[in-house]
Amino acid sequence: MEKELTHKPLKEEIYDALHRQIIAGKYGPGDWLRQEEIASQMGVSMTPVREALDLLVSAGLAERVPYRGVRVREMSTQDVVEAYGLRLVLEAVTAREAAINITTAQVAGLEKILVEMKKYVKLNDMPRERQLSREFHSAIANASGNSLLIKLYAVTANAFPDWLLYEALYRYPELLSGSVSQTHEEHRAIVDALAKHDADRAVQASLEHVLDSGRWLVEYLKIPADLLKEKEQQVTHLLKKSK
Repeated sequence: MEKELTHKPLKEEIYDALHRQIIAGKYGPGDWLRQEEIASQMGVSMTPVREALDLLVSAGLAERVPYRGVRVREMSTQDVVEAYGLRLVLEAVTAREAAINITTAQVAGLEKILVEMKKYVKLNDMPRERQLSREFHSAIANASGNSLLIKLYAVTANAFPDWLLYEALYRYPELLSGSVSQTHEEHRAIVDALAKHDADRAVQASLEHVLDSGRWLVEYLKIPADLLKEKEQQVTHLLKKSK
């Protein structure tokens, strides 16, 4: 492993480096992240490595196995389908609440993230792009003003396998340009709807964004399309009932 450290707190530098390694496929699902090995390769002590592994676990990229250590998270088909279904529901609810309650300052914060994301369009930029995407969606959840919803959204976001979708870009680099461009367009549509306090449009734009992830789940993670379609139909049914 190359030493890829910058000028952040050491645990965050190590986290970023490991994050890049995971998304790039150098560590695959189920691979163990050995503290001693990582500390030796990076030339650091065990403590910041342990803290960095804790960050990976809380971010949903890794899991801690009692008495054995930390490994890159493995997700079953059921795990992915359940996370997808919850993400659809919470994106819809969060978008509606945010459209009603978002402030001018919060819209400006989202605009700032969009500007920052446009800087990261290369393959090696994807870990940072993913982090900014997380910040973008978390900011929308925060704009809802609903503390319980914010907590639920954070748990669901950590369970959603978007890091595996980013990893697919390393296997199919020809998809990068189109994927980044589409993501920017979808984020732009969400912010425009929120800025206008257009709840219906915000919900629609947010769901379209997650549905696009669903197509990637089918094509690149080989999740059965019928299982995802069932979750999509359930959400559509709920939304129709709520109107």
